This record gives sequence, C-alpha cells and structure tokens, in this order.
Amino acid sequence: MDRMACVDIRGLPLQLLLRRHPDWEARPVAVVDHDTPLGIVQWANEPAAARRILPGMRYAAGLSLSRELRGGVVTDSEIGEAVTRTLHRLWCFSPRIEPSSRERGVFWLDATGLRHLYPSLDVWASGIREDLRQAGFRAVVAVGFSRFGSYAAARTSRRNLVFQSPEQERAYLRGVPIVRLGLDPNLRDTLFKLGIETLGGFLDLPSAGIRKRFSIEAEELHRLAKGDGWAPLVPQLLFEPVERNECFDYPEESLDRLLVRFAGLLQSLLPELSARHEMLRSVRFSLELDDGSERREEVAPAVPTLDVNELLSLLRLRLEALSLSSAAVALKVHAVGVAASQRQLVLFHDASRPDREAVHRAFAKVRAELGNDAVVYARLHDGHLPEAQYGWEPLHQLPAPKPNAVAARPLVRRVYTPPVELPPRDRREPDGWLIAGIADGPVEEVIGPQLVSGGWWLREVARAYHYVRTRSGRWLWIYHDQKRRRWFLQGEVQ
Repeated sequence: MDRMACVDIRGLPLQLLLRRHPDWEARPVAVVDHDTPLGIVQWANEPAAARRILPGMRYAAGLSLSRELRGGVVTDSEIGEAVTRTLHRLWCFSPRIEPSSRERGVFWLDATGLRHLYPSLDVWASGIREDLRQAGFRAVVAVGFSRFGSYAAARTSRRNLVFQSPEQERAYLRGVPIVRLGLDPNLRDTLFKLGIETLGGFLDLPSAGIRKRFSIEAEELHRLAKGDGWAPLVPQLLFEPVERNECFDYPEESLDRLLVRFAGLLQSLLPELSARHEMLRSVRFSLELDDGSERREEVAPAVPTLDVNELLSLLRLRLEALSLSSAAVALKVHAVGVAASQRQLVLFHDASRPDREAVHRAFAKVRAELGNDAVVYARLHDGHLPEAQYGWEPLHQLPAPKPNAVAARPLVRRVYTPPVELPPRDRREPDGWLIAGIADGPVEEVIGPQLVSGGWWLREVARAYHYVRTRSGRWLWIYHDQKRRRWFLQGEVQ
C-alpha cells in the first residue's frame, strides 16, 4: 500500500520572524501583512493564540488583547527562499516531493518503498525532523495513507506520527481541532458559533448542505476529510545544479580576461544542461579575491536559455557594476537549470504579437547592471496615509496585459515620494498664491480641505488636503501639515 508523508514547518513565516528577533521567543508574536495597526494578522504563535489573538484579526485588535504583542512583516521573497532551501534538503530523503502552493512550509513526500532503505518509517521521519532542526526549523512529520490525513496529523501534533493502518488514521482525524487546519477565519468563526471545534463534529454534518450553509471551501474540506477526494502527488522536479571551478595562475584584474574565463566555463556547462533537456535559469558565481575575501553574485536571463552570448552580456553588465577590493584568484560558477518547455522548442513564433520576451531581456540587463531589486512594481496596501497605501516590490515576471475598454480616460494622481516642501505662504500676496512658480501663474481654484488625522500609535499626523488649480491649468494635490505648520506638495493630477 502506498504511503504518503507530510512535513509541516509550522508557521514558516513566524519562524523566520523569530529568527530575526530571537528575544521575542517567549512573547506573543504575530506576522502581519503590513506593519501598521490596520495590518491583518496572518500567523500567530502559541502565546498569542493563548490570548485569543488569531489570524484574520487586525494588529490593533491584537494589541488591545495583549500589550506585549510583537509583530512584523515577512516578505514573499524570504518565504520563497526558505521553501527552496528546505526542498533541497528534503530531496535527500525522498525523490518525489510536492511543496504546498497554498500553505508555505507544508511539503508532501512519497514514502512508498523507503522501508527497504531505513529500519522503519519512524527512523526516516526522525531523520527528516533532525535535519530540519539543524537548519534552524521546527517541523513535524506525519506518515499516513492519504494526503489530507497526513496533513491534518502533521498540523495538530507536536511529535512525529506514523500511522500503521488507514483505520488508525481516520480515527485520529475525528479528534483534530479545526483551529489547527488553517481555515478561512470566517468559516472558522462560524463553526465555533455552532459549537463545532473538532473535525469529527464537522464530518457529522450532512454533506448535501455544506456548500449552501457555508462555502465551497467548506465543502472541499468536508469531502477531503471523509476520504471522497483523492489527488495524486505532483512532485517538484529535481534539478541538480551544474558547477565548475577554476583557479587562476596569476591574480586577474582585467574585465575582458575574466569574461574569457566565464566563457570557457559556460561552454562546458551548457552542453551538460542540454543533454539533460534543460535550459539555464540562473548563473550564480563567486570570485575569490587575493585579499582572502569572496564576492558572490547572481544573474538570470529573461527566460531560460542556452545562448552563451546572452549570458556573457549579462555577466559583463554585472561585473562592470562591481567594485572589487583586490584581484580575483579563483572563479566558481553554479548553473541552475529547468526543464525546457515545449514553446522553447518551437522554431518559428508569431511575430505579429508583442515581443514580451524582449521586455524580459531588457529587464534582465537592468537587473544585471543595477541589481536584482532594480525592476519593481507598485502593490497596493491598506495604509492610512497616501504614501503608505502602496509599496514597491521586485518584478520577477511581467504579467500578460489585460486592457479594458474605457469611454473616458481616467485622471491619474502622480504621488511624490517624499512630499515636496513648499515655501511659506505670504498672507499679503499681491498676485495670488504662486505655488508652482511664476510660469504656472497663481492659484485660481481650491477644492478642500479633506482632513486626514491619526498616527497616534506611532507619530500623530494631522493634515488638510486640497486640490488647487493654477492659471496654466495644472491641478496640484497639496496638504497643510498642522503639526509642522508647513505646506507640502503630495502629488499632481494628470
């Protein structure tokens, strides 16, 4: 009979936050989506849960329950990097691993046949837990007979579990607290109001009315818990990196000669990737310098490729931007490949469509020259002040455009960061308020004020926003900071 295991690094973002602040270990701690009082709690540790601070509530609400609550933001890139590192460690225990796309830190492993390599599945599970502990993660491993059964056991147990029969697994599921399953907060609270706190009580509800009374998610959970749903393991493909090292006879300072060294190593790497039906996704290299230090960098093409010239152009841009403390004495190149897609094997493409790959190639050159965080996009946030209502995040993949037909072009506010301080306003201005200089003329129309106040939790803010139109037709978005008694230009309407 097939065996499946679930590895749960419980609250992976929470563990990453506690790594950053080890002094918070004994305090109630929460990971929030934004570091503001209006931020939503996404994960909470045991001391926070004991004070009824649960995912889904506002950070300010959590502070009202416990003044000792500490919170922080963990970015998607940090979580993704931790998942990738963990995946590489787990590949030492099973070749078939599927990371969860919904809950970061949850992995399913194929445990079938491993009893021939290990004395028992208990020993195998203990080895996984110990290996992750050495990596700095607290994890639980549950070995069962179904995807949901192993997941629920790993989520609710403090120690490894190995079920000996499907009946034992099903009996354990009935006592699982639903608060441990990461349900939608609204569904969780609704079940609590009905007095349903365990999975067994939820399973006793009639299947026919689950969707109507609750939601599609509740119906899916009910179906999986009863064993009516089955999904095969979709393992992440294992790609072994290809590495090459070269030590120089003499310290090397010339950029052109370094590129020749890179070209030689790449020409030996790429045929090996091609023989494995892979394309190069990224090149990580390290330069060992004559003063004993080491410089590590990474470049990635817009799309996986085997083109040496494209890679060398990116490496040239990256090397030109570096400032090395001394000459290089050794070079290590680490190439990561991915499976070649069917589209990459097509000889001819439709040239009438916009060349999105050219855009990605341009982005790759910008990243290579200015760093991996040079290409960003604006993401909306739930902020109180205008400048806190968006943030810049790295753009790794340009989404497909989805234009909408509009009858009239909307007005757009261009926001200045930071706001531009305006000169003090003279009460006896003979020609009106020259807010944008003589060329734009005086202010002829004012709309406002719109008052924005708050910030008592950090620094009190009191602003009066206005829209003003100058004689030249420009609409400016300004505000008066009542605390600092100054006028600022927040943005412009275009």
